[in-house]
Amino acid sequence: MINISDSTSVKLSSKFRFQWEEAQQSFVLLYPEGMIQLSASAGEILSRCQQQITIAEIISDLQTAFAEADPNELAADVREFIQEANDRAWLEIKHQKL
Repeated sequence: MINISDSTSVKLSSKFRFQWEEAQQSFVLLYPEGMIQLSASAGEILSRCQQQITIAEIISDLQTAFAEADPNELAADVREFIQEANDRAWLEIKHQKL
């Protein structure tokens, strides 16, 4: 497990392709050996990771898109998902250098 902060930058790993899959009615990650069907929230987060983006920017964008959501819960969910996605090698992570 790595330590992530809101200034950590993430980007979808080049080993995966993110796309909408009509047959599953969900976003998926495609890779040479198969496909991973994503939950709606995972799809929303990963859709923002096509280019390098910070955790803070993802949280801010999602808080704007889902204003009715509790901001603290949303931020915690994003951080937890980023950690899990990194553990599964779905993301490339760059830490802010001090």
